[in-house]
Amino acid sequence: MQPPAQEISRCPVCGGALEETFGGGLGCMVCLLRVGIGGEDAAGAGQDSTLNAFGGNEHFGVYEIERLPDGSLYELGRGGMGVTYRAVDTSLQRKAALKIIKIGFAGRPAEAHELFMREARLAAALRHENIATVFQFGIREETGQCFYAMELIEGETLEKRVRRTGPLNVRTTIDIAQQVTAALAAAEKRGLIHRDLKPANLMLVSHEREMAPSTVTPAFAALRRGKQRRGFKAALVALAASLRRGPDRKDKKVTVKMIDFGLAETLSTQADPMSLSRGGFVGTPAFASPEQFEHSALDVRSDIYSLGVTLWFALTGKTPFGGHSVEEIRRAQQSNALAIKQLKAMHVPSRMRSLLKSMLALEPAARPGTQELAVRLRHCSAQASPLRPARVALATALIPILGASASLVFHSVRTQDSASNPAAPEKSIAVLPFENLSRDPDNAYFAEGVQDEILTDMTRIPDLKVVGRTSVMQYKSGTPRNLQKIAKQLRVAHLLEGSVQRSGNRVRVNAQLINAGTERRLWAHTYDGDFADFFAIQSQIAMAIADKLHAKLARNVKSEIERPATNDIFAFALYTHAKGLVLTPSFNVSSKPNLLQAEDLLNKSVKRDRSFFRGYCQLAFTHDALYFYGHDHTPARLALAEAAVGAASRVRPDAGETHLARAWNLYWGHLDYDGALTELEVAGKSLPNDPQISLLTGLIQRRQGHWEESIRTLERAANLDPRNFGVLQNIAGNYAALRRYAEQELWLRRVLALEPHDAGTKVMLAAVDFEWRADAHPLHQMIASIRATNPAPVPDIDNWWLHCALAQRDAAAAKDALIAAGKGPIELGNDVFCNRPFVEGVIARMAKDEDKARLAFTAARDEQEKIVQAQPNFGPSWCLLGLIDAALGRKEEALHEGRHAVELLPMEEDAIRGPAMIKYLAMIAAWVGDKDLACEQLAIAVVPPSPVSYGQLKLLPFWDPLRGDPRFEQIVASLAPNQNVATNGH
Repeated sequence: MQPPAQEISRCPVCGGALEETFGGGLGCMVCLLRVGIGGEDAAGAGQDSTLNAFGGNEHFGVYEIERLPDGSLYELGRGGMGVTYRAVDTSLQRKAALKIIKIGFAGRPAEAHELFMREARLAAALRHENIATVFQFGIREETGQCFYAMELIEGETLEKRVRRTGPLNVRTTIDIAQQVTAALAAAEKRGLIHRDLKPANLMLVSHEREMAPSTVTPAFAALRRGKQRRGFKAALVALAASLRRGPDRKDKKVTVKMIDFGLAETLSTQADPMSLSRGGFVGTPAFASPEQFEHSALDVRSDIYSLGVTLWFALTGKTPFGGHSVEEIRRAQQSNALAIKQLKAMHVPSRMRSLLKSMLALEPAARPGTQELAVRLRHCSAQASPLRPARVALATALIPILGASASLVFHSVRTQDSASNPAAPEKSIAVLPFENLSRDPDNAYFAEGVQDEILTDMTRIPDLKVVGRTSVMQYKSGTPRNLQKIAKQLRVAHLLEGSVQRSGNRVRVNAQLINAGTERRLWAHTYDGDFADFFAIQSQIAMAIADKLHAKLARNVKSEIERPATNDIFAFALYTHAKGLVLTPSFNVSSKPNLLQAEDLLNKSVKRDRSFFRGYCQLAFTHDALYFYGHDHTPARLALAEAAVGAASRVRPDAGETHLARAWNLYWGHLDYDGALTELEVAGKSLPNDPQISLLTGLIQRRQGHWEESIRTLERAANLDPRNFGVLQNIAGNYAALRRYAEQELWLRRVLALEPHDAGTKVMLAAVDFEWRADAHPLHQMIASIRATNPAPVPDIDNWWLHCALAQRDAAAAKDALIAAGKGPIELGNDVFCNRPFVEGVIARMAKDEDKARLAFTAARDEQEKIVQAQPNFGPSWCLLGLIDAALGRKEEALHEGRHAVELLPMEEDAIRGPAMIKYLAMIAAWVGDKDLACEQLAIAVVPPSPVSYGQLKLLPFWDPLRGDPRFEQIVASLAPNQNVATNGH
């Protein structure tokens, strides 16, 4: 039996990939080059074959090396591969850089000579504005020395620039990265990679350019720190004026030129100041990719890894993986323990940090390709504003106040338009749940599966508008339907409904397409077939509907529709059951029991069919939900999610669903917003009607601080999934953060129009008066009504009950709310969850029982310290520990913990949790008596979008230590309804 291919395609000496030689057989190019042109066993090894060995003859072909006034040769630099001289082409009379390479071909095998020239020709043919043009490669016949001539670049290497001036700023580094990426993409098209990309191989040429000013006025800076009580409008006007001014200073634009392209494959380098001695290693260890150490086959992702190390060096002056030997560097790479603090210390924005992490991924497949890298660098460039991010965010939030009336009219009109019911597009459809006509209720999952598969197929067709699954699943089968009303609610022109009947190994599927306006049947068909034809029937229906609606089908879309989900029908039934448990109308994914049951079903499903692609995608989503929502926020759960994403990627790496699964994992599992957005951009091309694309994009945008953009994106999700009230609640939440309470009310009322009995939405609506007007009475009444008429959902609204009781200083009601919460934690707000002893301490202190309060806070600290130890990088956990220490009088510890929470989640990294961490730092400072710090931080936290409201500051006892301080009272007054007309819409 012939051994597997991988066993006969590796070199037995170095483990490198075997390639076809010029003689037609297989050989190892690494070993060939080691022995043939520079290894320690070669004749003459270790001899320098640069000018020291050629007797002072400075002519190489048509190139003559220039001399300095003192008669010495004009040396430009020296490195691992040789010495570079300034030369002139005596034929064309043009300047050139001539590199004399430190190896020769005298007495070397012919194959080594030919390999060198083959690579040389490829590199010389490469033409790009960011790659130094190679004029000629040659071998000096008399001595066997090789040389090459390239364009003369008047500049300095990136290495020298950093060592001369220190680390570069972020914008310059991104500019360099974009140029290098463009060069790598051009080389990739020709099948070339650099193999030794490092700062010493990037030449920088500076040109003067004009730049806009990047400073803000002192008045604005003082306002940002909360130390100026007047001049609010004047500061904004001054800022706007400074930004409107034309260019008033010069800056340097850098052009990058890559040198030594393609030579590392044919040459074994020696040590240079940034490399280490290492036998026949090809590359520079400090900048080499992990696969270079393994002598594995390389592609452009190896260069992308090296570029990541290079950018890290440019930003910090250090390499991410240090070591005094090749083995030490390899071990550091394998640990993948990146010193992100180095980047944070240099104020590298979150997007750039995230990108560098992905570029330095251990596995090549996890790194971005050149196309994705270019997209993400553009995103990074947008974030790297000349203004400090915090100040830009503040300016963005406050400037609309100057134009309040126009803003109010615009948003009111847009919201009203969104709430209206415009004419449905002609090519629009909702696929309603199919009725199960089988006697066995277990077959209901097959009926649901038929509908879901048809819906999934139709979402791929960009020529159609297709309503999302969450909205259509609310119209249960088996009950009379008012089709015109349904179509109006879903804003579609057509409806598809049908039935499924299974009997033994036979299945009958009936489907009919209906014009919703006239209720006229446009098409109908009954499919009778073997149960094995289950998936083919679904594809036929989807194709027939697309044809009837005159929807254009691209070849790849048609191929996707015809592809069966799985070859195991029972695996599909398990998957369908699980999907129904996980995807609910509310955005907050199902309860922990539902998720765990779905996990079990999906594990059984993919066990039956190891290539069940959609099963893996849904399993990844389920694991990520368990992790993100705190049901099982452990590394083990995250590893399960990533394993499921990896399995889906192996089955279908380019499918839209794969990119969507990666996006959820990057967002929920890693808070990698840019990586998730990049995946969503790709996913959206093949899933144009999937509302999850817009939903997740909108959620990410607001975390990045793009609140208006987030609202527009979430509205697009609502258009595709109009009865998904979780999406509508998120839009309302955006308006709440912006303190546009009238619009928040409007969207919450839309939710209640869909789900009149949803207790959570009722409480949210009642809480608007609490937040906006500091009026707890409507909230109190609503909670009392729910407790009296429908107590089942009370545990889901326990946090609002507690807030209301504390606001009314009702200790008995607060205790009742705590009892209703059960044994679990209760949310203080902004993902800060309190243990029971902490709440008991707050209630006791409110009741003036200091002894009981201290005992409770001491118990709370014991519990919270364990949580912080288990998740030391989670800011909200540190917030609560800081509050507990503040309550216990541990001032220094409390302030340290509060500041650490802010450091873990800066505002520019998370526009939702970041301001919340500042809010809690202000609260901690208030509790320990540092009113200056408390008022300073609170002045920052209240700038919208903000987690702080008028009602919170006016009513809750958490802020009692600041009452009477003029600075605090001014902040509270600034949020009162008559002071923020522009932002709340009244």
